[in-house]
Amino acid sequence: MAQTTAPSSTHAEGQQHPIKLYLVVWAWLFILSACSYAVDYFQLQGALRYSLILLFMMLKAGLIVAIFMHMAWERLSLVYAILVPMAAVLVFVAIMVFEADHTLFSRIAYFVPGL
Repeated sequence: MAQTTAPSSTHAEGQQHPIKLYLVVWAWLFILSACSYAVDYFQLQGALRYSLILLFMMLKAGLIVAIFMHMAWERLSLVYAILVPMAAVLVFVAIMVFEADHTLFSRIAYFVPGL
Protein backbone atom coordinates (compact mmCIF):
# COMPACT_ATOMS: atom_id res chain seq x y z
CA MET A 1 0.00 0.00 0.00
CA ALA A 2 1.40 3.38 -1.05
CA GLN A 3 1.72 5.99 1.60
CA THR A 4 0.78 9.56 0.65
CA THR A 5 2.07 12.53 2.51
CA ALA A 6 0.36 15.82 2.89
CA PRO A 7 2.19 18.86 1.54
CA SER A 8 4.27 20.65 4.10
CA SER A 9 2.78 23.84 5.43
CA THR A 10 6.24 25.45 5.54
CA HIS A 11 6.67 25.29 1.76
CA ALA A 12 4.41 27.88 0.14
CA GLU A 13 3.17 27.59 -3.43
CA GLY A 14 3.80 31.23 -4.28
CA GLN A 15 5.19 34.42 -2.82
CA GLN A 16 3.04 36.97 -1.08
CA HIS A 17 4.43 40.48 -1.14
CA PRO A 18 3.08 43.19 1.13
CA ILE A 19 0.47 45.47 -0.40
CA LYS A 20 2.53 48.45 0.77
CA LEU A 21 5.21 47.55 -1.79
CA TYR A 22 2.73 47.70 -4.64
CA LEU A 23 1.21 50.95 -3.40
CA VAL A 24 4.65 52.55 -3.16
CA VAL A 25 5.49 51.40 -6.69
CA TRP A 26 2.19 52.76 -8.01
CA ALA A 27 2.92 56.07 -6.27
CA TRP A 28 6.38 56.23 -7.89
CA LEU A 29 4.86 55.42 -11.29
CA PHE A 30 2.39 58.26 -10.78
CA ILE A 31 5.18 60.67 -9.75
CA LEU A 32 7.35 59.71 -12.73
CA SER A 33 4.38 60.11 -15.09
CA ALA A 34 3.67 63.53 -13.60
CA CYS A 35 7.31 64.50 -14.17
CA SER A 36 7.05 63.31 -17.76
CA TYR A 37 3.94 65.42 -18.30
CA ALA A 38 5.63 68.37 -16.58
CA VAL A 39 8.30 68.30 -19.29
CA ASP A 40 5.58 69.10 -21.82
CA TYR A 41 3.80 71.52 -19.51
CA PHE A 42 6.93 73.64 -19.02
CA GLN A 43 7.56 73.46 -22.79
CA LEU A 44 11.13 72.23 -22.57
CA GLN A 45 12.70 71.89 -26.00
CA GLY A 46 15.54 70.09 -27.71
CA ALA A 47 17.80 67.43 -26.29
CA LEU A 48 16.81 68.21 -22.69
CA ARG A 49 13.16 67.40 -23.43
CA TYR A 50 13.89 64.11 -25.17
CA SER A 51 16.47 63.00 -22.63
CA LEU A 52 14.12 63.70 -19.70
CA ILE A 53 11.21 61.90 -21.37
CA LEU A 54 13.44 58.90 -22.11
CA LEU A 55 14.82 58.94 -18.57
CA PHE A 56 11.35 58.91 -17.01
CA MET A 57 10.22 56.22 -19.46
CA MET A 58 13.19 53.98 -18.58
CA LEU A 59 12.65 54.49 -14.84
CA LYS A 60 8.99 53.55 -15.15
CA ALA A 61 9.83 50.50 -17.27
CA GLY A 62 12.46 49.46 -14.74
CA LEU A 63 9.97 49.67 -11.87
CA ILE A 64 7.37 47.69 -13.79
CA VAL A 65 9.84 44.97 -14.76
CA ALA A 66 11.43 44.75 -11.31
CA ILE A 67 8.27 44.67 -9.20
CA PHE A 68 5.25 43.67 -11.28
CA MET A 69 7.14 41.08 -13.34
CA HIS A 70 8.90 39.88 -10.15
CA MET A 71 12.38 40.33 -11.62
CA ALA A 72 13.66 41.65 -8.29
CA TRP A 73 13.13 38.18 -6.80
CA GLU A 74 14.16 35.99 -9.73
CA ARG A 75 17.39 34.12 -10.23
CA LEU A 76 20.27 36.02 -11.75
CA SER A 77 20.31 33.85 -14.88
CA LEU A 78 16.70 34.78 -15.70
CA VAL A 79 17.41 38.45 -15.12
CA TYR A 80 20.40 38.23 -17.47
CA ALA A 81 18.29 36.40 -20.05
CA ILE A 82 15.90 39.34 -20.14
CA LEU A 83 18.15 42.35 -19.51
CA VAL A 84 21.25 41.47 -21.56
CA PRO A 85 19.40 41.35 -24.92
CA MET A 86 17.73 44.68 -24.14
CA ALA A 87 21.11 46.17 -23.25
CA ALA A 88 22.55 44.84 -26.52
CA VAL A 89 19.72 46.49 -28.45
CA LEU A 90 20.44 49.79 -26.68
CA VAL A 91 24.13 49.48 -27.57
CA PHE A 92 23.24 48.88 -31.22
CA VAL A 93 20.90 51.90 -31.18
CA ALA A 94 23.73 54.03 -29.74
CA ILE A 95 26.05 52.82 -32.51
CA MET A 96 23.43 53.78 -35.10
CA VAL A 97 23.08 57.23 -33.54
CA PHE A 98 26.84 57.80 -33.76
CA GLU A 99 26.96 56.50 -37.34
CA ALA A 100 24.02 58.66 -38.46
CA ASP A 101 26.18 61.77 -38.90
CA HIS A 102 28.65 59.90 -41.07
CA THR A 103 25.82 58.60 -43.26
CA LEU A 104 24.26 62.07 -43.54
CA PHE A 105 27.57 63.70 -44.50
CA SER A 106 28.26 60.95 -47.05
CA ARG A 107 24.86 61.47 -48.66
CA ILE A 108 25.35 65.22 -48.77
CA ALA A 109 28.84 64.86 -50.26
CA TYR A 110 27.87 62.40 -53.00
CA PHE A 111 24.22 63.16 -53.80
CA VAL A 112 23.87 66.95 -53.47
CA PRO A 113 24.89 68.59 -56.75
CA GLY A 114 27.22 71.56 -56.62
CA LEU A 115 29.15 70.65 -53.49
